[in-house]
Amino acid sequence: MKRNTDYRGFRYLPEIISYAVCLYYRFTLSFRDIEDLLAERGVIVSYEAVRFWCIRFGPNYARRLRKKQHRFGDYWYLDEISTVTIHGTRMYLWRAVDQDGDLINVPLTLYGTIWDYLMWASQGIDVTD
Repeated sequence: MKRNTDYRGFRYLPEIISYAVCLYYRFTLSFRDIEDLLAERGVIVSYEAVRFWCIRFGPNYARRLRKKQHRFGDYWYLDEISTVTIHGTRMYLWRAVDQDGDLINVPLTLYGTIWDYLMWASQGIDVTD
């Protein structure tokens, strides 16, 4: 089995290291919890080793997780939730969701109609591709 050069010089297999880092960043477990989970699988490792792995390999792993995040759908729906008065100024709270119901944005604007908001939101966007 060919080992990744990032893991060269480490005592444990790259799969074990990446599994520990995955547990830390994906499920926000403590280092001692990860140590216990690995011990249940027969891998004896200290929590300090897990901490070092998370410092060393964590940013790269977190960057890969962010790249794989769910992308928003093709269709978006914009709803006015309510009106709010802030310092005497009436403002409108909007909610944008995609076709799957995932929340995209909740902007607070001065614009009361959907068309005014869309004109404001599309400023600077070139749609003539």
